[in-house]
Amino acid sequence: MAYWLFKSETSTWSWDQQVAKGETGEEWDGVRNYQARNFMREMRIGDQGFFYHSQKHREIVGIVEVIAEAHPDSTTQDERWECVDIKAVKSLPQPVHLDQIKGNERLADMVLVKNSRLSVQPVTDDEWKIILSMSET
Repeated sequence: MAYWLFKSETSTWSWDQQVAKGETGEEWDGVRNYQARNFMREMRIGDQGFFYHSQKHREIVGIVEVIAEAHPDSTTQDERWECVDIKAVKSLPQPVHLDQIKGNERLADMVLVKNSRLSVQPVTDDEWKIILSMSET
């Protein structure tokens, strides 16, 4: 299993909206960055990801699961753009803020720290474990 991070502005798509979709989940549509699209092409059913509120809140708030692999993005006719479907798995016990992540030297190489603008990004096994641990304290 691989781990990922999905970023969304709360005004566009929030964690509460994702949770409300239940088992049906939702397309992670609207991504118009080649690198982010290519990461979605690597995703497999069962992979998990962090759900990150960007802009105002800048925090990881929950865990999602990939439930459909890359397919054409239904929000465009442009064949270049694909997306995956995800469903909410659970909320984190405590959100983990970007400042906390940047303050943890073990996460200094995390894509979120190095390239915070990328909307879909990989998370290493170690980063996944560290952030889960941070959420529990």
